[in-house]
Amino acid sequence: MRARRSTVRTGRALVLISVLALSGFGLVMVYSASSVKDYQVLGNSAYHLAKQAQWLVVGLLAMLFASRLDLRLSSRSLPLHRDAVAVGFAAWGLSVAGLVAVLAAGVERYGAKRWLELGGVGLQPSEFAKLGCVLLVAALLAKWKRGELGGWQAVAQVGWMTGLVFALVIFQPDMGTAVSIAIGVFILLVLAEVNGWLLAGVAGAGGLAGVLLVFVEQYRMDRLMAFIDPWSDPSDKGYQIVQSLLAFGSGGIRGVGLGLSRQKFSYLPMAHTDFIFAIVGEELGLIGSLAVVLVFATFVVGGFMVAIGSASEYDRLLAGGVTGLIGTQAIINMCAATGLMPVTGIPLPFVSYGGSSLMLTLGCVGLVLGVARRAERSPTAVRARRAPQQPRTVAAPRDASRLSRKGQLREIPVERRRDRGAHLPRADRRAHPRAGRA
Repeated sequence: MRARRSTVRTGRALVLISVLALSGFGLVMVYSASSVKDYQVLGNSAYHLAKQAQWLVVGLLAMLFASRLDLRLSSRSLPLHRDAVAVGFAAWGLSVAGLVAVLAAGVERYGAKRWLELGGVGLQPSEFAKLGCVLLVAALLAKWKRGELGGWQAVAQVGWMTGLVFALVIFQPDMGTAVSIAIGVFILLVLAEVNGWLLAGVAGAGGLAGVLLVFVEQYRMDRLMAFIDPWSDPSDKGYQIVQSLLAFGSGGIRGVGLGLSRQKFSYLPMAHTDFIFAIVGEELGLIGSLAVVLVFATFVVGGFMVAIGSASEYDRLLAGGVTGLIGTQAIINMCAATGLMPVTGIPLPFVSYGGSSLMLTLGCVGLVLGVARRAERSPTAVRARRAPQQPRTVAAPRDASRLSRKGQLREIPVERRRDRGAHLPRADRRAHPRAGRA
């Protein structure tokens, strides 16, 4: 249908434009936030900029590759690289293996063991776990919607597979990533129109688990207390959020100017990663901050437009789940930087420095673009129906048996089929110019 095709094309354009804009803007802000410290420590003010640019190239290639994947659910046998369930299980299995490897031989940074060093390159398997969970849960829920998987069977599989990943991420510890994975799976359950009571139960269990996890670790309690009243201990527990708020306050409406931040002079920790939005607020002010929020909103709208116009239930869940996951991460990061949520350690998608995060996020965007490509190619989803045409007619021969009750000749449609001329007398069929032709 033309309306659906237009929806998909518009959504794809919004996604592409917003992602490219945010990625380019991220390079500028990473350089601005990290250049001073890089020059002081490494003697190279463009160190983090160069690494981010390299990861951006890798991420764009990953986005292109993911957009060409033709993932499908089918009752027929499919090649493994096209079978959505097989790809989902493979991505989930690799994620679990990576998370186990981190616990066994990971590299500890900032008090947490979250990275694997491979050939001098640091990778964060928890970022891959987000993608693995989305791919697998979307496939399982789509099979349930098609009636190929029982309801309780689907709930059990989604529950224990997501729970295993959640537990492995918590053990690192990385509660921010674990929360984002849980929210992403919950978004998929909502999109799959799961029973409301089940959704309420999942939300309640998740909230209870979050409260328990906060109380069992002292540093999480400290973050919670710093969120409630950061000024009670501005030099220790509330230091990060206080410095972030000072950055926004210094920026005001128009900002102090691009590259002129004061907080990046070692006042604000993680200025180029978790708190890069505070540097945006300081240098570009409220206007620049709202512009970033608007671009993220554009991305979310475009992603859900692609989901609405998708060609299958699996594609709808995949595009909606990926869009919801990225949008949720952006909301959590910006709320933490502005003091509206406790600090979680989640980077700002496309903007914060981080190779694994940037590459995997762009790969997820490629999946959304792949959904748009399949929707445009699917004849059942996007084919425009032509207006019905009036059939051509010919007059029946003057035969008493073919006269209507009023004595007038009937008009008989000429259909495009092999029995053209069948309405003529047998003697006249040979003379009919189109009789018997296909």
